[in-house]
Amino acid sequence: MKKLIRAAVIGYGNIGKYVVQSIQSSPDFELAGIVRRNINNVLPELSGYHVTDSISELSNVDVAILTTPTRKVEESAKQCLALGINTVDSFDIHSQIPQLRKSLDEEAKKHNAVSVISAGWDPGSDSIIRTLMEAMSPKGLTYTNFGPGMSMGHTVAVKAVNGVKDALSMTIPLGTGVHRRMVYIELKDGFSFDEVAKAIKLDDYFAHDETHVFQVESVDALKDMGHGVKMERKGVSGQTQNQLFSFEMHINNPALTAQVLICAARAAIKQMPGAYTLIEIPVVDLLPGERDEWVKKLV
Repeated sequence: MKKLIRAAVIGYGNIGKYVVQSIQSSPDFELAGIVRRNINNVLPELSGYHVTDSISELSNVDVAILTTPTRKVEESAKQCLALGINTVDSFDIHSQIPQLRKSLDEEAKKHNAVSVISAGWDPGSDSIIRTLMEAMSPKGLTYTNFGPGMSMGHTVAVKAVNGVKDALSMTIPLGTGVHRRMVYIELKDGFSFDEVAKAIKLDDYFAHDETHVFQVESVDALKDMGHGVKMERKGVSGQTQNQLFSFEMHINNPALTAQVLICAARAAIKQMPGAYTLIEIPVVDLLPGERDEWVKKLV
């Protein structure tokens, strides 16, 4: 019997819960345990699993799946890599990906491990589609239009702003890759809405888009995990004009992020030490089983 991939899940928020479900549904994985801050209250769905506050307390971990907020990814990844544990994450600040890749590449090689970074659906699986479109039409323009839907990364960033009790960030596509951010917050007592709204708009997650902030009584009444994307490219193949490509999907945001993380965790086991984005990994490595079978089925 082929050895199962033992995966630890670090964090148990929106994405972490779906990652556990994806592990349970994957024939080549087993759950080594869950690492979370609060281990005193073990949720019923985690009974029977090892829940701890330290990755070092879990045994024989092949890969750690990081579902922490983006800005804690580097710290969490380095802790795991130092133990020789492979990591995958869904770091989603596009402009900072090259810096993270360089940092974790050094750490991974030092400890003979692999780190697959920014492996959600965007960046992540959408990055693969953009790469394929670019290859098919080397000259042209690609537009990535997100939403309408809830952005988890943006929502987490708002929740971290001082004075915010709860938050929801919605992404509204305006076309040609331009977006509007609609942010809804519950305010903590004693804080000025104008000052909190200003701090949100200055955050790097929001500074480059049109952003509107609203105070509401209940964020929970507005939440919907649905999201989506439409990517379009118009360009040239060889010397032939007017090549038109389109890719569109409507999704449950954390569920798809979790599934891509599982695929990246599987691929991590097959790579040489270092840090990788998804566009650097053979797509067949994202799938379970043998390459020959997938070539027979998909090519």
